[in-house]
Amino acid sequence: MASSNKKAYLALLVVCFVWGVSWVGTKEAVRDMPPFQMVGVRQIIAGLCYVLYFVIRRAPMPKGKEWYPILLLSALNFMISNGLATWGVKLTTAGVSAILGAIFPLWLVLILTLKGGNKIPALAWLGIIMGFGGVCIIFYDHLKELFDPNFQFGVFLGLMAALAWAFGTIYTKGYASDFNPYHSIGWQMLISGITLNIIATATGNVIPLTEVKMYTWIAIAFLVIVSSIIAFVAYLYALQRLPTGLVSTYAYINPIVAVLTGSLFIKEKITLLLIIGAIVTLTGVYIVNSSLKRYREKMMKAA
Repeated sequence: MASSNKKAYLALLVVCFVWGVSWVGTKEAVRDMPPFQMVGVRQIIAGLCYVLYFVIRRAPMPKGKEWYPILLLSALNFMISNGLATWGVKLTTAGVSAILGAIFPLWLVLILTLKGGNKIPALAWLGIIMGFGGVCIIFYDHLKELFDPNFQFGVFLGLMAALAWAFGTIYTKGYASDFNPYHSIGWQMLISGITLNIIATATGNVIPLTEVKMYTWIAIAFLVIVSSIIAFVAYLYALQRLPTGLVSTYAYINPIVAVLTGSLFIKEKITLLLIIGAIVTLTGVYIVNSSLKRYREKMMKAA
């Protein structure tokens, strides 16, 4: 059990780093390519990798009602969440998109509280709010851009993407014991990728693949191999073995990684506000982790 927990925490660390870098990778990928077309191509390639792997291993195909969660999660996690988030990055910045991603744990806590199935300790609420506050400090310089209508719409898209991801996470957590999530994810990506490309083509928001520039293909390759495959497998692994609230804290680390990556690759400055925000964010993450751990221990003793 201890070894499994160590692997789960390592998997969560991979998610924190890779998905932070992915905000910058996505921004580069949609620089000259329509967002729905780009994310559709990315998901088709990644989905085929998953599906072919299980086909080669002669894994049984989903049957009957097994398709229901696949279709639902395909819509929530990829068509809506990933699709809208990618569109939002096109209209805003990688940094602001990371802020909106950090709202995901707040949506998660709100949904779980309204459902009544999970009680969130007051201290955990404080940590979540503190973590998000730290993210806001980091990206304070971007707040003036909220007066741009396109930027505002991008923010709205990011909020809806985070909400869809929260619903998808809760459903995955509750249904994970009834299906192979690693096999399912391939079909989810493949179905959503095809659907998003159909939408992009129908609306005329596509460019010929022969005109896609090399740096865009490199960014897509990174998003497919490292983000959609390696990090997503790590995310599902962590989600199955760690509390949902704990796994959700990756969203606070992602913006910090996004800023550091932006500094390295696009020469963004690391400011005092960034350092302060990072400290506040990490403190919030620690509070969430420690309070949830103490709450679980208390519940186990009471039982």
